[in-house]
Amino acid sequence: MKNTVVVGAQWGDEGKAKITDLLAQKADMIIRYQGGCNAGHTVVYKGETFKLHLVPSGILYENKICFIGAGTVILPESFEQETNELKSRGVDLSNLKLSPLATITMPYNTDVDGWAEDTVKKGKIGSTRKGIGQTYTDKMARCAFKVGDLINEETLLEKTDIILPLKNKILKEVYGLKEYSKEELLELFKKYKKIFEPYICENWQEMLRTNKDKTILFEGAQGVMLDIDYGTYPFVTSSNPIGGGASTGSGYGPAMIDEVIGVTKAYITRVGEGPFVTELSDETGDKIREVGHEYGTTTGRPRRCGWFDSVIARYAALVSGLTSIALTKIDVFDDFDEIKICTAYRDNLNGKIYKDYPTNVFMHKYLEPIYETHAGWKSDISNIRTYEDLPENCKKYLKRIEELTGTPISIISVGPDREQTIFVN
Repeated sequence: MKNTVVVGAQWGDEGKAKITDLLAQKADMIIRYQGGCNAGHTVVYKGETFKLHLVPSGILYENKICFIGAGTVILPESFEQETNELKSRGVDLSNLKLSPLATITMPYNTDVDGWAEDTVKKGKIGSTRKGIGQTYTDKMARCAFKVGDLINEETLLEKTDIILPLKNKILKEVYGLKEYSKEELLELFKKYKKIFEPYICENWQEMLRTNKDKTILFEGAQGVMLDIDYGTYPFVTSSNPIGGGASTGSGYGPAMIDEVIGVTKAYITRVGEGPFVTELSDETGDKIREVGHEYGTTTGRPRRCGWFDSVIARYAALVSGLTSIALTKIDVFDDFDEIKICTAYRDNLNGKIYKDYPTNVFMHKYLEPIYETHAGWKSDISNIRTYEDLPENCKKYLKRIEELTGTPISIISVGPDREQTIFVN
């Protein structure tokens, strides 16, 4: 295995956890490079189900270094809950490392997030209320607290005196929310230090140098279409899930990356607000949701479902530099008479045809998908383990996806278990 980035090639929830779990077995170090606890991965290991939000999925294996990188934001209470649950289930966390450059989500970040979701009606983003976007806002505005600040009392006091008056002014005058006293924050920081201290990796530079000749798996959260720069802005996350984000968020430069695998479902889903050209608000969409168990790992919200969108897939391949695709949940279509693929969009205002993704998402309400229809295979493929044994119509569907995206399929998932996987040579 080469050094590999695993990215979501749609709007997240593509089944990255299973793919990262499979690849983590062959890696020496797994790095989570962006996002926060608003993302969720479900991993089945030795018959047990684990729901991971910040901790890399490689933690379930022995002798794997699991590093939460500088590009992440950490909600302390969520991190504590997750690590405590893993420990209670016998998972060894001695190889879990946390970058001192990761950013802390503060209580006022979640306060503002909740206020925005309750107040904004038109153009609502559909946040998980975890304060993720507000933490990244503080990071970019250079008024955030970093995990490493907690281990230096002088630094922490100095930063508190600089940041707190600014945050309180905004909380009071802009949002009408609760202000925080210096004493409150310092008490919180004592609590946070206790939560994070066992995992803070102060010698992260040495660790990365020591492991640079080993096999590295870069694990992203969310998906390309939620990228802050290339996603359906403003209905996006606040970080860079694309392949390039692995460099800025991990501490390794781009020369360390050999492959970028884009995980995509055989259909497409989305949680939250925002445009979705191939969305199915009918019985077919309901059937995909129920057969595919499409409910959010973190939120439990029902996912919006639609046919595979090759316009988005080609776009993801371009901006994320995909070298191959891992296609998941194709078994969901086992009982479908026919399956559709979106090959382009038509603008209902002027008749224009789009084969490349139009990035002005506010005009997407005028778009309709152009579909081609494929015959279903009407058989159970969940026990098939080789590409050659797949039904002919299934292979035709997969081949068409490769043609439309210009990207080869390297992994096919035919069920949730690790063994239900086909590796394509």
